[in-house]
Amino acid sequence: MGKDRTKKFHLSKIYSFRRGRGEFRDDHSQIGGPGFSRVVYCNEPSDSEASTRNYASNYVRTTKYTAASFLPKSLFEQFRRVANFYFLVTGILSFTELAPYTAVSAVIPLIIVISVTMVKEGIEDWRRKQQDIEVNNRKVKVHRGGGIFDHTGWRNIRVGDIVKVEKDEFFPADLILLSSSYDDAICYVETMNLDGETNLKLKQALEDTSYLHGDENLRDFRATVKCEDPNANLYTFVGSMEFDEQQHPLSPQQLLLRDSKLRNTDYIYGAVVFTGHDTKVIQNSTDPPSKRSKIEKKMDKIIYFLFGILFMMAFIGSVYFGIVTKDDMEGRHKRWYLRPESADIFFDPERAPMAAIYHFLTALLLYSYLIPISLYVSIEIVKVLQSIFINQDIHMYYEEADKPAHARTSNLNEELGQVDTILSDKTGTLTCNSMEFIKCSVAGTAYGYGVTEVEKAMAKRNGSPLIVNGKDYVEGPAHGANHSSIKGFNFDDDRIMNGNWVNEPHSDVIQNFFRLLAVCHTAIPDVDEETGNVAYEAESPDEAAFVIAAKELGFEFFNRTQSSVSVNELDPVSGKRVERSYKLLNVLEFNSTRKRMSVIVRDEEGKLLLLSKGADSVMFERLSINGRNFEEETKEHVNEYANAGLRTLILAYRELSEEEYKVFNEKFVEAKNSVSADREAMIDEVAQKVEKDLILLGATAVEDKLQQGVPECIDKLAQAGIKLWVLTGDKMETAINIGYACSLLRQGMKQIIINLETPKIIELEKTGDKDAVTKASRESVLQQIMNGKYQVGASSSEAFALIIDGKSLAYALEEDTKMLFLDLAIGCASVICCRSSPKQKALVITS
Repeated sequence: MGKDRTKKFHLSKIYSFRRGRGEFRDDHSQIGGPGFSRVVYCNEPSDSEASTRNYASNYVRTTKYTAASFLPKSLFEQFRRVANFYFLVTGILSFTELAPYTAVSAVIPLIIVISVTMVKEGIEDWRRKQQDIEVNNRKVKVHRGGGIFDHTGWRNIRVGDIVKVEKDEFFPADLILLSSSYDDAICYVETMNLDGETNLKLKQALEDTSYLHGDENLRDFRATVKCEDPNANLYTFVGSMEFDEQQHPLSPQQLLLRDSKLRNTDYIYGAVVFTGHDTKVIQNSTDPPSKRSKIEKKMDKIIYFLFGILFMMAFIGSVYFGIVTKDDMEGRHKRWYLRPESADIFFDPERAPMAAIYHFLTALLLYSYLIPISLYVSIEIVKVLQSIFINQDIHMYYEEADKPAHARTSNLNEELGQVDTILSDKTGTLTCNSMEFIKCSVAGTAYGYGVTEVEKAMAKRNGSPLIVNGKDYVEGPAHGANHSSIKGFNFDDDRIMNGNWVNEPHSDVIQNFFRLLAVCHTAIPDVDEETGNVAYEAESPDEAAFVIAAKELGFEFFNRTQSSVSVNELDPVSGKRVERSYKLLNVLEFNSTRKRMSVIVRDEEGKLLLLSKGADSVMFERLSINGRNFEEETKEHVNEYANAGLRTLILAYRELSEEEYKVFNEKFVEAKNSVSADREAMIDEVAQKVEKDLILLGATAVEDKLQQGVPECIDKLAQAGIKLWVLTGDKMETAINIGYACSLLRQGMKQIIINLETPKIIELEKTGDKDAVTKASRESVLQQIMNGKYQVGASSSEAFALIIDGKSLAYALEEDTKMLFLDLAIGCASVICCRSSPKQKALVITS
């Protein structure tokens, strides 16, 4: 698809976010007041009024020092160390007559130590400077007037500039999205650099600016943006755009943040609103801190201890010297060789106390080498060598991204050896977040002969052969050859592949199953005009895997217009492929609360269909009485898939009447056009009323493979005595099996399982007495924690694994049990928190 060709469809016509003119209510009434005073003249950065505002440049500096601040700041850093400060004092005293040695011998070593360390700091900061130069000199297209865009460095971008960012480029500043390569002015954004999320975010411009597709259309574009002042909140934005003498509200839906990446979109046009250190990502960053390792802090304590010994030696010696000096006044001079009769203050018997004080200072200087200045030099050299080894370690090179390890500072190298616990998520960390469609259950029949890594680990653990399609599974080159070369698809079952599904007992259900996969999504097809091949651009790898699977199994989604989805599918009657179009009426989007996604379409026969897919926890309860024909079989298959470490979704549908749809659509349009704070709740409430009485079709199972080398890595961590905590949303059985697959759980490791599946609590839940359930749950969790602590304390040689579910975790993290739970977890070699919510994950980490 050419870069200058606009992709023609309007996703906003059906999507549940609103686009267009809105009323100014709530936060928008604050514009112009304190904290909301920024004014941006779009496409007029050189305007006289704009220039008086003196907004920050887009130059970004992450270095610790500047040329002017290097000397004072670096010296301050060096003399924060107790030993360096001590040697500075002794160096100054060495210039007096108190010193028993020349000043050179005291000052030169200090100068060498300080200089070497400062040079090291300077080199490391210069490397940061080089990275800043590389970022600030990145190129982006900026409108120069007359519809002409020129490449310029990021550092030269100003507030008000119009920039054109192309596919797979990073946004150079915080931008207001004006338009994109899609008619609908949507774009997909990857925010991994900001929040670690690998799923794409959908952004959309205002309807009034969506026509700005070609460079020439920017020639006469003028608009004024009034918005909030720079702040660190990544997820909120309040502003308005004055365009064509009308005001339009702006929201986070139109804001593109610096360091996000444009994905699955050929290009976007954006107006710069925040630059440089005013951007939200830089606002969230802090100045490079003065990092001091635990070992360095401990060395300071050792220096204090040594100085205490030195002080006592000097003090006792000086007191004795004062007494002896005073005795020289009586009778014959005992220390005649010091010639006290001609002595000055140092040995004057008449001023013995002062002589003792001066002797104390001299002793401090004389014994100063008790504190080894070379210790710091040795450690600094070791740190530098370690950082060089880290940077050149071939085993830490990531070939796929062509990135070696990079130690930005050598101050904390030794901290790597102090790590005792690692807290990790599962998806995208232990796994690749690259989904493959591997199995499915349709009409109560399980399809797919693929074998997951978790299943292999389970068979190995049980010591039994793995049976696949009635035969023993043997891993080897022959089997590896069957692995699909199609990304996102690793399905193998001749019963439904190559059109054979028409011969299956429930072929009509199978047809509806794959038709739902081909229609129920928000993916966008990208057709190669030369080869005719279709690629898909989707918000998440799961969704891409579903449309790829539907395509490979005979239901090819190949076109989306502003109101329809076209599918090339096999007609079971004629045996030929036919093109069918489904009018797309509404999309009820997925979110973590709803745990499902639905679309409402009208087929070529005029039927209104609700197609839905979602988690088993919310889908089974929405089935109609007559739609549960395969419920038990499907539940059994879903449990098997979950135990094999697969991600499952339930697929269901129902037919709507015209009257029912009319009532729903009126309420849905009213809810999604609302700009009130309750808008999302209103949309969910309307969707709840239509997503009911569904007919079950089956379930999908996709595999998120483990990252390469994860089991070996976890083995090495365990051998090093490092504990690993994994926080995941999976079921307990799934989490346990994945734990075995990645060596988090090992043979011989005793498991401490904390859950609330006790008969007493189950009975109480049936009564509906929430207070009694809460009390019993709290007591049960406390008792299980205490029993676990007893088991761990009773054995000093065995390794333990703690496994706790989300319900139990809610009680374990309460104030009165939190420390007991933490003590138990610290005593275990592995900890798995399953069915945990994002909030619970945060609480575990901060606790």
